Amino acid sequence: MSDRQHQLRLLEALLFAAPEPLGEDELARWFGDDDSVASLLCELGQIYAERGVNLVRLGGGWTFRTAPDLAPELRTERVVGRKLSRAAVETLAIIAYHQPVTRAEIEAIRGVALARGAVDRLMEAGWVRPTGRRDAPGRPLNWATTPAFLAHFGLDSLNELPGMDELRAAGLLDIGPAVLGETPEPKEPAEYGD
Repeated sequence: MSDRQHQLRLLEALLFAAPEPLGEDELARWFGDDDSVASLLCELGQIYAERGVNLVRLGGGWTFRTAPDLAPELRTERVVGRKLSRAAVETLAIIAYHQPVTRAEIEAIRGVALARGAVDRLMEAGWVRPTGRRDAPGRPLNWATTPAFLAHFGLDSLNELPGMDELRAAGLLDIGPAVLGETPEPKEPAEYGD
């Protein structure tokens, strides 16, 4: 077995065993420089391109996922322990599009007080986290999404979140002109680790 084949097998094993996507910097600890890791990932991706699982980049890291064309055949119904409330879903959307954002800003955007436990449920799911305190009176916590949020929703970065036009086209947004005038402009998505 060649050294290259051994490296590909090791990369495959690391990605398979990892509970979450692995970043190239994490993988570089095993393989040396980043160029070697990028080359190995490209080659492994090509090997898995026509298989039942594909190597994909999610949440800033690499992982194996079911091939998209097979997903409909693998659907099963299962009982979900607890659905998110509408308030929690709205809160998650506000955090995703406006991060970093404080509780007061979430309440101002929603127009109502933040539901008790909404942020707690999002933290339990691993989708949001505090990112420090705002330099303002009371030093409120800033909230942002996590890499687990990206991985769960099949996104590689926050730039892949759908825009207003895409949401309207999908019928998920029905905002009239009066409401549009009151909607604050979304902030640029922050990169993780900022």
